[in-house]
Amino acid sequence: MKLIAGLGNPGKEYENTRHNSGFMAMDLLAAKCGADIRTEKWNALTATVRIEGQPVLLMKPLTFMNRSGSAVIQAVDFYKIAPEDVLIIHDDMDLPVGSLRIRKNGSSGGQNGMKSILQAMHTEQISRIRVGVGHDKSGNVPDYVLSPVAKAERELFQEILQTAADAAYAWAYLPMETVMNRYNRKEKKKEEQ
Repeated sequence: MKLIAGLGNPGKEYENTRHNSGFMAMDLLAAKCGADIRTEKWNALTATVRIEGQPVLLMKPLTFMNRSGSAVIQAVDFYKIAPEDVLIIHDDMDLPVGSLRIRKNGSSGGQNGMKSILQAMHTEQISRIRVGVGHDKSGNVPDYVLSPVAKAERELFQEILQTAADAAYAWAYLPMETVMNRYNRKEKKKEEQ
């Protein structure tokens, strides 16, 4: 069993915010698998799917971002999932909208949901897909991440969410190096008008 978890905050008021990039990408991944993530288990919404024959648990923790680790660790312990078989999808302010970074391991980079998961699992050997949401120039981080992507960037943002879902799908059955080479994306430069 492999585990793919998309991070976000539960509740209508957070639905289309930057911070819910992980939830949005998970919904796209579930649709690609012909599933709905709606079974409530381990303080999360879950669905079990097969990706190219590989059993995969899809998860959207309902614990709020800062406590995502408490949901993830319950599923990891139940299925005895190895750290290298866990993939997390989350927003990243250090990447501009339109960028996607896939990493095999490392620190949380200041992302509180990832920090919670690394602490709960006692390892940094967790793969992650970081979805670029851009940086707030005013310095008001909470208001920025809890607001929707600007209208001018929505199409690009939707594209990168689909790329994140496609990358997560590929991660379930391809070597990590292949996934990274195929799906890592830098910010697309705006065309001169």
